[in-house]
Amino acid sequence: MASGRARANHAAPFGEHDALRDPLEILREVFGLSAFRGQQEAVVRHVVAGGDAVVLLPTGAGKSLCYQVPALCRPGVAIIVSPLIALMRDQVEALRQQGVEAAALNSALTPDEQREVRDKLHAGELKLLYVAPERLMTAGFQQMLRETEISLFAIDEAHCVSQWGHDFRPEYRALSAIAENFPGVPRIALTATADPQTRADIIERLQLKEGQVFAASFDRPNISYSIVQRDNGKEQLRDFLSRHEGRSGIVYCLSRKKVEETAEWLNGRGIRALAYHAGMDARIRSRNQDAFLTEDNLALVATVAFGMGIDKPDVRYVAHLDMPGSVEAYYQETGRAGRDGELSEAWMAYGLGDVAQRNRMIGQGDAPEEVKRIERSKLNALLSICETTACRRQSILAHFGEAHPGNCGNCDNCRAPADTWDATEAAKMALSAIYRTGQTFGAGHVIDVLRGKTTDKVISFGHGNLGVFEVGKDIDQKTWQSVFRQLTGMGLIRVDSEFGALKLTEAARPILRGEQPVLLRREAPRKQTKKDARREQAAAMGDAAHAVFDDLRAERARLAKAQGVPPYVVFHDTTLRAMAEARPATLEEMAGLPGIGKAKLERYGDSFLAVLRTAG
Repeated sequence: MASGRARANHAAPFGEHDALRDPLEILREVFGLSAFRGQQEAVVRHVVAGGDAVVLLPTGAGKSLCYQVPALCRPGVAIIVSPLIALMRDQVEALRQQGVEAAALNSALTPDEQREVRDKLHAGELKLLYVAPERLMTAGFQQMLRETEISLFAIDEAHCVSQWGHDFRPEYRALSAIAENFPGVPRIALTATADPQTRADIIERLQLKEGQVFAASFDRPNISYSIVQRDNGKEQLRDFLSRHEGRSGIVYCLSRKKVEETAEWLNGRGIRALAYHAGMDARIRSRNQDAFLTEDNLALVATVAFGMGIDKPDVRYVAHLDMPGSVEAYYQETGRAGRDGELSEAWMAYGLGDVAQRNRMIGQGDAPEEVKRIERSKLNALLSICETTACRRQSILAHFGEAHPGNCGNCDNCRAPADTWDATEAAKMALSAIYRTGQTFGAGHVIDVLRGKTTDKVISFGHGNLGVFEVGKDIDQKTWQSVFRQLTGMGLIRVDSEFGALKLTEAARPILRGEQPVLLRREAPRKQTKKDARREQAAAMGDAAHAVFDDLRAERARLAKAQGVPPYVVFHDTTLRAMAEARPATLEEMAGLPGIGKAKLERYGDSFLAVLRTAG
């Protein structure tokens, strides 16, 4: 068997038994890149040399290269643990386009296709094999791996191993056995979403205490953050999408029903939208996903069932019509925008009702109480970011243990600093009203009491006789709603997980005693015009280069459609933009552009040169 694997590896274009390949050579020849970015090279050389690693890089920073390049440098096959079939499919297709022998083994394959993958693995013909954690840890698969030369193990989305992570998956816990079953084989755990507690848990659970930690800044400077109080959510969403005509993006909703209603509403107002959620017919869901990957000017309205396995680089916006459950979830979902490094926008509309609904979901779940406590603390951390008057980027990065000076210039609070007001007396009224009504009612009823409304509920509970009745009549409804949201975000109020009732925390005491002032944001509508949005989009090319860029995109779409793959699998926009500006006249000149490796140059070079010769 060993000699068979050696012969197969000798015939393969990448990877030799007798010597380790140079990472820079692989990077240039296979991926068409002249240099590594950030800490990529340090990670790659450490793993190529046989070291274990924990890699914490933001989305779009090139985590996949951190294990793909070592896999091509070292002898044997790399086993990549991935949680989603869609993610496996896209990565395998992209690698094959670059001339790499890669495959996935999952339930989406027919028995014959699975047998073919196993035969290739047995013969030593694969350089990377993607599998789910459940399959990896089966006795049969473990035995097959013991008969195979393994170059490394890569555990993608490693935050799934931790109960502190926002996407905990129990099946990831079994991966700790890799260290015991395959001693001496380097292991690399990778994630883009891990706060300090999650990082520590990853290292402990996966037995990577001896591994080197590589952590880069989690900042995504190309993403603009905007968070607004929900007034008329759908109309606010339409205003936001009007700034992104001709571009594709994702709109996240909490429920399947809201996904379908929102998509239908947008289509009725001239904005092309498709729905995506786990309850849809699988064929329709797959068709809508493929349309999103291959077409422009499309809003995909989805639940969080969509996204983790999507590697589309030119998502220009991510919108949330409901608040996610944690900062990690928000960061991961918004991070699906602008993976190509170009300017993109993250927008969210939220209300205090989101907090109540999320708390109900946590309370009704069957998770242990300790996990529920963690989930509530993470929800409160996100609410604090929603309500802050400080730089959004600074607040997000602080959650991941990273300092930022603020004043980023690319979030709503920095572009238009919030007007604040002394809300000490209003806060005392609000907290007193919660206490006097028994801490058993939601914000709507408490505000009715403060404003002196004689509703049926106010009358039936006798709250018109309370000293706090009508004391806040001079403050309008929207301002009171803002006060309650901000006091919740500050941790002075908590929302009951079962009934949504407002309760005071210990932090409210000094406010009620008049010992601590309260400064709150004054609500004011902030609108951005289409003209403003155009100026904030990716740096504009000259008119001539832009016309060539459009022609190159059309050719890319034609080639992608002929192969049944997403356009970005052929070339990213950044490569086409470089092509349009440089206007190479020969294959040799084209080879020097970013993202054009040897295999892609041979496959597509002549087609794009033909476009360049006839363009403009």
